[in-house]
Amino acid sequence: MRWQGRKQSTNVDDRRGRGGGKYAIGGFGAIILIVVTLLFGGNPMELLNQIDVGSNTAYETEVPASAEDEALASFVKVVLADTEQVWGNLFEQSGSQYREPTLVLFTNTVQSSCGNASAATGPFYCPADESIYIDLSFYNDLKNKFQAPGDFAMAYVVAHEVGHHVQNLLGVSKKMAQMRSQLSEKSYNRYSVMVELQADFYAGVWAHHNQELNNVLEPGDIEEALGAANAIGDDRLQKESQGRVVPDSFTHGTSAQRMYWFQKGYRTGDVSQGDTFNEPDL
Repeated sequence: MRWQGRKQSTNVDDRRGRGGGKYAIGGFGAIILIVVTLLFGGNPMELLNQIDVGSNTAYETEVPASAEDEALASFVKVVLADTEQVWGNLFEQSGSQYREPTLVLFTNTVQSSCGNASAATGPFYCPADESIYIDLSFYNDLKNKFQAPGDFAMAYVVAHEVGHHVQNLLGVSKKMAQMRSQLSEKSYNRYSVMVELQADFYAGVWAHHNQELNNVLEPGDIEEALGAANAIGDDRLQKESQGRVVPDSFTHGTSAQRMYWFQKGYRTGDVSQGDTFNEPDL
């Protein structure tokens, strides 16, 4: 994908590298802590390494990002800007206004309005704060763990999460939340698959219109997105992790379904053709 030098979104909350910092406290408070540490047999030098004497404010240190990480951050900001343009246009054409989500970049763990999460959770969208959460290490997971390399594989992931934001704006997320307490786990999983496939479809719609608007696709980009969709299908993940497939526990759809719906969105660019709730199967 051609992205260097292009507009980056400013709707980004960059929390990367935070944590593990010192605590800064006033001098008298430091003396008290050292005395208490000595009384309980602790090492005051270890304590001094954790505090900064002279202030009453706690803070966190930040670990500088690598050049590779910064480049990846710039890339996903460009992708987010492209989604803002595409969905802004599509919502305007339908007579409504697109409310842009926030992209939260984090390292290892993060706190969202939907609860705490770790990098192991993978990228996710929280409708409560209308934010997309991504630990950029997922790019390496795509390449090494899932064997789905390429920058457009990551673009597909970002666009998929933006697809969940679109669903939230259209009321789909609210309906799913209402249904959760009314359905069995098996039935709810089935609806969850439909939601995920629709987000895949919206990712394809974005790719379609982004190419029309900005002519950014390079040879192999769509194949990279399809490779990612294939790699994270429920059937493939279950087969690799537990040696068998349990369809009733699917929550995101099979590899074939995920590729089908992304391709349909990319081929048509027509939002109205993404009714996965009435056509969830191939």
